[in-house]
Amino acid sequence: MLINMFVFLATTRSLVAGDCRRRLSSYDLFADEFLFIVCFPRLTTRRVKMNVCQRNLIKMLLNYQEEEENLLLSLVFESEKKRKKILPMFKNRRLEGYQSILVKNHLIDNELKFKEFFRITRNQFSYILELIQDDITMKPYNRVKHPISPGEKLALTLRFLATGESYRSLSFAYRISHSYISVFIPIVLQTLCKKLMPILLPPPSEMDLKQKAEEFWNRWNFPNVIAGIDGKHVRVMAPDNSGSLFFNYKNYFSIVLLALVDANYKFLYVDIGSYGKEGDAGIFAKSKIGKQIYGDKFNFPLPALLPRSKNTILPYVILGDDAFKLDKHVMKPYPKKQIFEDPKKTIFNYRLSRARRVTENAFGILCHVFRIFFSPINVKPNTVDLIVLTCCCLHNMLRTEYILNNPKKTNLEENLFSLPTDNMIPLKGTGGFACAEGFQVRSRFTDYFTGEGAVSWQDR
Repeated sequence: MLINMFVFLATTRSLVAGDCRRRLSSYDLFADEFLFIVCFPRLTTRRVKMNVCQRNLIKMLLNYQEEEENLLLSLVFESEKKRKKILPMFKNRRLEGYQSILVKNHLIDNELKFKEFFRITRNQFSYILELIQDDITMKPYNRVKHPISPGEKLALTLRFLATGESYRSLSFAYRISHSYISVFIPIVLQTLCKKLMPILLPPPSEMDLKQKAEEFWNRWNFPNVIAGIDGKHVRVMAPDNSGSLFFNYKNYFSIVLLALVDANYKFLYVDIGSYGKEGDAGIFAKSKIGKQIYGDKFNFPLPALLPRSKNTILPYVILGDDAFKLDKHVMKPYPKKQIFEDPKKTIFNYRLSRARRVTENAFGILCHVFRIFFSPINVKPNTVDLIVLTCCCLHNMLRTEYILNNPKKTNLEENLFSLPTDNMIPLKGTGGFACAEGFQVRSRFTDYFTGEGAVSWQDR
């Protein structure tokens, strides 16, 4: 490298000398002597006769040549000058920080505190790590002899979801550069979505939907219901060059989470990433599952006889609010004007709202477990989508474990988990054109709730 640099400088000097020779063509100075002086000024021992003007010009050209050399040398070593030294706090990562001191010395032996810190149990952590470690492992090389382990990447990502801390805050805690945290967290989230979705958010089969309907009847007293549907705005910091696409009706920036929720507060289907300016009905109509439901292509079970009834056969439905379009497979409440005129419609609205409350409870549980939703999420929109989807998958995992351990505590009669009202709000209702079959199905449900399907507490 040094030989190439000297050849480069010598070539440059010869070019400079040629330029100087052209400039001195009007003076009485021998070209060969001048070339030797310019190229090797420190080796020049001969005294060349020249006047004061010529001497000043030579000095000026030599200074110009020296400045050019310094500039060339700075360009050669510029890349090394830009490289910053690794701070001692990052070099001591394996001896300091959460992973080395707190997790390995304290949390690993305490199941309760481990779950409070990471939101999942040790067995769940090991299971997830086994799924993703091959995709997030980086092999050591010359510059990085001790790369960050997959377990440490997963631990930091889970802590980020659990608290919503900034990358800089996590950098001080885990002794990892915030710039590198911003690189590997999206990779870990993408890998989690890829591995967990087929397991925790699979497409429901017809048998699964019949089981969901039975659970809705046993726990929420609404027959032939497979899920409740609702959407929420997830608050984000204003994305770059997005204009008003993410600006919602509450005057802040957001993306939309639209979800189908079963009777146990587990997500059956999620649609994430729609612009904040859109409403529930528009997002659902454009989504894949919305097109299947409104197009009568979704794998709903065949219409079934309602419990306690001898001849009332109705299709399986999804429960929504006023924002959705009434359809034979999508039920919504009666308008407020009608419920004051007809007590039967009031009872229907009460039974529907009571069963549809599973969506609000599911969103509330999601936000209280993963506190990242309690503040505006300051990452790129694509990363926000991965964050929301990963949290939904982990939510289903936690709900499955809770149901297995607490089979008699699955009903939440009240909204025990309130939403962060400043960062996750309902979508603006836009409604849509209803179909005649939808009116007929809703009327038959109304008659059923005041007849064969009536319960003692619905008139309170």
